Amino acid sequence: MRVSTAKFFAGACMAASAASAHAAQQCDWPAYRLFVERVVQADGRVVDHSTDAQQTTSEGESYAMFFALVANDRASFDRLLNWTRTNLSANQFDANNLRLPAWQWGKKQDGSFGVMDPNSASDSDLWIAYDLFQAGRLWKEPAYTKLAYALATQIVKQEIVDLPGLGPMLLPGPQGFRIGDVTRLNPSYLPLPVLRGLAHEMPDGPWAKLAQNAAKMIRVTAPRGYAPDWAAYQNGQFVVDPKNGDIGSYDAIRVYLWAGMASASDPLARAWLDALGGMRQSVAQTGFPPEKVSTISGAASGEGPLSYWGALAPYFKALNDERGLGLARTHLEALVAPPGAGREPVYYDRVLGLFGGGFVDGRYRFDENGRLVPNWRSAC
Repeated sequence: MRVSTAKFFAGACMAASAASAHAAQQCDWPAYRLFVERVVQADGRVVDHSTDAQQTTSEGESYAMFFALVANDRASFDRLLNWTRTNLSANQFDANNLRLPAWQWGKKQDGSFGVMDPNSASDSDLWIAYDLFQAGRLWKEPAYTKLAYALATQIVKQEIVDLPGLGPMLLPGPQGFRIGDVTRLNPSYLPLPVLRGLAHEMPDGPWAKLAQNAAKMIRVTAPRGYAPDWAAYQNGQFVVDPKNGDIGSYDAIRVYLWAGMASASDPLARAWLDALGGMRQSVAQTGFPPEKVSTISGAASGEGPLSYWGALAPYFKALNDERGLGLARTHLEALVAPPGAGREPVYYDRVLGLFGGGFVDGRYRFDENGRLVPNWRSAC
């Protein structure tokens, strides 16, 4: 009896150890650790080393906060939040006194470091509000939730406008995007899961209607199945952006990413994906995504960089396109490779690689209400 009991406990311990090792392997995210090591300073500043100004953007801080949440890395999350509060919001970033973060910080012409452009970027603000709501829920910390409400309230006041014949729409920032009767818009600033998540937390807000209007914008501005970097609204309709034209490239690649990450049970998800079929056709024909495309004519040029594959991996997964997903996975391996394995990926490459790779590897997903479901909730 003693022998069999001992064997039982030994076997149970080995099984538990194996399960623990498997869980640790599932929950360790080497690409994220590399991102923190190469791109995030110890004080929580995300540095874009590809720029002369060694700039930090509110976008970078917001994305890094999301990745820290997916990785269950609360210490990094707090460092990123504190750096944003101190440097981008001039220490005015709490539930009772909140200033939207400046979008750009870095080395100025006089050699000093600081805010380079005080205008905020609404996509980053949306992501930070979303990150805070999810952090409050997942880490059971009401202070994050209160801050999220305060930020989302300011977004509604300063960055969402009511367009005639449409309703609520997100300005890219508070200043400079409404010229005469033309309102400039950025389709990549409106991820469906983020809008759903905000609508779930603030059901009386404009978020659900904003999601519907964003879906309409994608449908109208992508007549050939390609999203533009920028669009505009004039005289009651979506039109080609007067400044950037109908080009879809580095900004627009995120539109496919967000569409691929949306929950399949979201009533807008399928139509959103279907409106973006041009990219799938391009890759099927050539074996690679075009770097730039005319959204009106469908004319494509160049070969998209590695980072495009990171953005497109969830898109191909959502479309059940095994060939496209296989190509994306192959390129993702190079994108998240450690230093010394080729060209060092820059900030934006790493970000798209983490979003896409983390999603297709099952490290996180979004439910039908836009709530983040990280794998550490169940596997770790």
